[in-house]
Amino acid sequence: MALLRLLTRLGMVAVMLVLLAARPAAADDHRVPTHAPACHATTGLTAGLDAMRPRAGWACEDSGWRSDVPAVWLRFEAKDWNKRALPRHFFSRSARFETITFHAIDGDGAVRSLVLREADGRPFAAGPVFQLPLPEITPRTTTLIARIEAPHSVPLLTEARITHDPGLADWSQIDMMLLAFVAGMLVLPLLFDISFFVVLRERFVVLHAAMVTAMMTYVLTAGGLISAFVTLPVAVIAVVGPLSWAVGAGISALFLASFLERGAQSRLMRQVTIATGWFTMIVPGFFALQLDATQRFDDVGYFLAFLPAIIVISAAVIEAIARGSRSGRFLAVAWAPIIVASIERLLRGLGWHTGPSSLDQMLYVAVGIEVVVISLAIADRFLALRRERDAALTEARMLEQISTRDSLTGLMNRRAIEARFDELLAQGFDTFALVDLDRFKAINDVHGHQVGDAALVACASAIRSSGDRDAVAVRLGGEEFVVLLRGPRPIERAEALRQAIPMRIAKEVPGLDLPVTASMGVVVLGDAGRQKMAFAEFYARADALMYEAKASGRNRLCYERLTVFRSAPEGRKAESERAA
Repeated sequence: MALLRLLTRLGMVAVMLVLLAARPAAADDHRVPTHAPACHATTGLTAGLDAMRPRAGWACEDSGWRSDVPAVWLRFEAKDWNKRALPRHFFSRSARFETITFHAIDGDGAVRSLVLREADGRPFAAGPVFQLPLPEITPRTTTLIARIEAPHSVPLLTEARITHDPGLADWSQIDMMLLAFVAGMLVLPLLFDISFFVVLRERFVVLHAAMVTAMMTYVLTAGGLISAFVTLPVAVIAVVGPLSWAVGAGISALFLASFLERGAQSRLMRQVTIATGWFTMIVPGFFALQLDATQRFDDVGYFLAFLPAIIVISAAVIEAIARGSRSGRFLAVAWAPIIVASIERLLRGLGWHTGPSSLDQMLYVAVGIEVVVISLAIADRFLALRRERDAALTEARMLEQISTRDSLTGLMNRRAIEARFDELLAQGFDTFALVDLDRFKAINDVHGHQVGDAALVACASAIRSSGDRDAVAVRLGGEEFVVLLRGPRPIERAEALRQAIPMRIAKEVPGLDLPVTASMGVVVLGDAGRQKMAFAEFYARADALMYEAKASGRNRLCYERLTVFRSAPEGRKAESERAA
């Protein structure tokens, strides 16, 4: 919670800094002012300059902007510009259009016209803008009229300006440095994602990397920073910027559905979130292409198509927080600034309010905040998943130990020894000693099962505490035990173990009428170690020897040493040496 409060405060401070940073460029006193159009109008393709010379038909207020028309006219008045610094360049937001025709009209009626196409525009690193040259502007020029044919964006119209120096067109050097800082911030989360994915093969890490890549592409293209490194056509920048934003927003919804903890989303909300993610990539992504056939509606369609994403993502985060999701709280801190900035950009894109393109800095920095905070959320989730997996591994080891250990004595059980028998045999454990307590049923009948269990525990302790490091003890079940031995003198060591059992039981289980002895059957593979034998075969041989020991009077050991002839007769590979 302390970390969440800290992130919340940092987010609030960052939003305040963004709002301060997103100031209109014209507010800088040291910069030469640029000139906005005094009036605007819309017409069909057939309307010419003569029809636009009268004042009638022009809207001279900052409202009513439309891009869903064949042509938009912008009117710049000479009274608005400095006679000593006559405008030489037109610039506006990078967006698609067919042509822009400029008419410089002098007081005596002379007109100088210049027709330029989209390919003539030159993007430059002063924000998300491009520039075009103007026809000659003289002190006698009274009006400059620009006719923009087939515009695809309202900001292309509302942010249109003329200036004498394109180097001072829009964003200051400090503004561009801030944008470069945001782009640099996006590199670190990519490195984090690579590191996280190496350890944590989770789908949401890949989605976050894709989301960061899309946002980085958006900042570089829509912010105009890419123009500081390479000159791209206006059409490319105009398409790649909004397309990368649509892809990034759609991936964000998919990331949300994948990242939230199990149970943080209802099934319906998860399905709606995933569907919204694909919708956002496909529908606004299509409008972002700004095709000629969609010019009448792609601008409005693009921005309105983001409304489902804004609504669904907000609702999903709220639901996750209501369900106690820790990841949901991180996402709320990360996405609150970007949702606010996106709504502002949407309203500006629809022409519902106007403002300079420097307002986009609020969106760019919000992107940086979002990616960094979500990287912290992934780190937090990474630690949580590691803890969960460590706990699961510990539980699995405990369950494995329970399934392979005898619950009464703590020795390996039959299941464990059968699974590892070939491995132990390969390691040299070639002596198989089967131990059975004599007359054990009488102990249970006379003294009860509790005393019988105590005798079994004491027997296991005698075998385990023999100090023989080359011995593996197993309880097969009931009063039967197996000891695997390797190394020299296996028969002597097995006999020492057998003789230790009665003494240990007498010491730890008082009150027994008679000593509890043990009979043992031992099979030594010996020189026949190259002959592979299964556990069942060892057990069968040792069991027969153990019953021989019991039949001979109990409390003794019978063994069999298997040997291999160097020149064995045909049909005979081994010989048994038996002794009691």
